[in-house]
Amino acid sequence: MKQKTLVVTENFPPLAGGSGRWFYELYSRLPSEQYVVVTNQVEGSQDFDQAQDFVIERMPLSSPEWGIKSLQGLKFYWRTVWTLRRLVKRHGITHVHCGRVIHEGVSAWLLSLICNIKYLCFVHGEDVETAATSREHDLLVKQVCGKAEQIICNSHNSASIVNRLNYAGDDKIQVLHPGVDCQRFVPAAEDPEFKQAMGWTHKQVIITVGRLQQRKGQDMMIRAVAKLKDQFPNILYAIIGRGECKSMLTNLVAELQLEEHVQLLDEISDEQMIQCYQQCDLFILPNRTIANDIEGFGMVLVEAQSCGKAVIAGDSGGTKETLQEGITGHVLDCTDPELMVTPLAALLIDTDKLQQMGQQGRQWAEQMFDWQPHVSKARAIFDDERAS
Repeated sequence: MKQKTLVVTENFPPLAGGSGRWFYELYSRLPSEQYVVVTNQVEGSQDFDQAQDFVIERMPLSSPEWGIKSLQGLKFYWRTVWTLRRLVKRHGITHVHCGRVIHEGVSAWLLSLICNIKYLCFVHGEDVETAATSREHDLLVKQVCGKAEQIICNSHNSASIVNRLNYAGDDKIQVLHPGVDCQRFVPAAEDPEFKQAMGWTHKQVIITVGRLQQRKGQDMMIRAVAKLKDQFPNILYAIIGRGECKSMLTNLVAELQLEEHVQLLDEISDEQMIQCYQQCDLFILPNRTIANDIEGFGMVLVEAQSCGKAVIAGDSGGTKETLQEGITGHVLDCTDPELMVTPLAALLIDTDKLQQMGQQGRQWAEQMFDWQPHVSKARAIFDDERAS
């Protein structure tokens, strides 16, 4: 009997987000007959699912409670596990891949107690760091990782967190970086029409792509722009994404009177996002650690480099693994805008350096993050799992 894997993830397109896009790019490149994706019900999913070569099952996968002590959490896991059990029987599933340890991994662990199915879990860094702050979630992660066949970490930093928290040893951990489609995320010539439509004409444009949340640090970059605008009157910071911090960021822009220097763009298509990468002057992900919330990797930094742009990243989490310090970009302390201003100004002044870093970033992305070798590594990991 041919072995088939159920991929369980709350985050998956058409919902925006780095981890969901990573799973889509990875599993869409694997043999379609070997995988069934189970994911959340979201707006626009029907048209998206019909366009795919692989099977996608939709079910409610969101819950405000991920523990098992509360009645709400128990109901969520009860419903989820029994739905997964029906899908296992319907599709002849032999293995499960979990998008996170909590909550997808907990569901797979409970499922394994019922039908003795094997599973592996992906870890993103911030997920297990946050879980460790709750005694209940910490115990759940230990149970899930202990029973899992393998733990797939998105960075060496995430792997070190799993090790430090004693969730799994080196024998069970695999590091699999997210990749980038270097045939799609490509450098492009200047596009005056696009720049005019975006309000970018004659501007020095810095962009951030990512969810509007505290750890992404968009607020620190806004404060840095306030300190840079006198020296660089044409500076424009474009923030691309949606999230819970939109009101806070909008209010901060108004407070600092930066309406002419900051844009918040949330209605951007995937193709427009690529154009933003291509037409900006510099990309920044000013991430920082908020409590235990970190940036596990930073796919957007790789995408920007693939488009031939110099990048700046915060020195928190796994972002250091996305770039070559001083060659394709810089890693900065982004907890204080005062510390960001000088290196940002140096790059904005030296346009030749920006261009050189961008060219080297493109080469780096092609050499280290193109999808083909990443998919080959994933296939080898998954084949070993099936053979075990």
